[in-house]
Amino acid sequence: MKYAIYGAGSLGTVLGAYLTKNGTDIELVNHNRAHVEALREHGAHITGTVDFTVPVTACLPEEMRGPYDVVFLMTKQLRNPEVVAFLRPLLGPEGVLVTLQNGIPEPGIAALVGQERTVGCVVEWGASLVSPGTVELTSAPDSLSFHMGGMEGVPAAALERVKTLLEQMCPVVLEDNLLGARWSKLLINAAFSGIGTALGGTFGEVSEKALPRRLAVRCMKECIDVGRAAGAVFAPVQGKDITKLFYYRGPVKRKLAELMVPVAMKKHRAIVPSMLQDLRNGKPCEIEAINGVVCAEGRAHEVPTPVNDRIVQVVREIQAGKRQACPENIELFRELV
Repeated sequence: MKYAIYGAGSLGTVLGAYLTKNGTDIELVNHNRAHVEALREHGAHITGTVDFTVPVTACLPEEMRGPYDVVFLMTKQLRNPEVVAFLRPLLGPEGVLVTLQNGIPEPGIAALVGQERTVGCVVEWGASLVSPGTVELTSAPDSLSFHMGGMEGVPAAALERVKTLLEQMCPVVLEDNLLGARWSKLLINAAFSGIGTALGGTFGEVSEKALPRRLAVRCMKECIDVGRAAGAVFAPVQGKDITKLFYYRGPVKRKLAELMVPVAMKKHRAIVPSMLQDLRNGKPCEIEAINGVVCAEGRAHEVPTPVNDRIVQVVREIQAGKRQACPENIELFRELV
């Protein structure tokens, strides 16, 4: 069997390090030559809530040689048509492409490689690239998990193969309700990554400050309303029904939801939103694939999304250089909370 992680940046390097550490030969593929060279020379150094270094196999995309039985796709969605077209001929006859991207990327990928080759996986932890070859795991080790499922027609043997690989890092839930798992993760990303990016802060800085926390709860309610209108049944996240925790209709339940936010985010408080990391590195971010999805689905199903609309607007302005990502941006949302 031959395996690869395409887009082995922060999350991909952590995954590759764990799999390699536990005996799996897997290629970590990245366009960043300095990162690849550091991985080759010094191995993958995972720091933060853990601390270990493991020798890994790393290469540039042009050095890939198929056929691969499993390719984990961990790039941003912005270049999916180009990236998936590159990877498609590298898959073996029964090879599958496993997307661990944000948003709801499976339908677009399936249109390019086929539903029977498309597996979706939701990542329930965070990481940040510190320097070439070094990545900080920002979630507590006992809070790591994956939720995965296949599109229609994916062979059971392929799903079991992917699940077995991922279990070398942390617990894996095999979902019959992949769409529900995606919407649950989208809700978390929209609230904490979206707001964190707009305010230039971590998940903890969103969840532990009064006004950002209130905004996050309002954002989550919008996501739940939109997801339900789109036909999604939200899947539990690490055993917790997030709709029961955070949905509200009146002020009392809303206040209870606000009180629950810092508790729910405690083990992930150090996560720096991937969108914020991209903007700090001068790269375009995935705002359209996260909060933008909520807005688009809201328009399609006639559900208002004023909080998500404002988050998209502010992050677009930051990306365009018209404003900075900073805590003072909370004033742009005060009327909505």
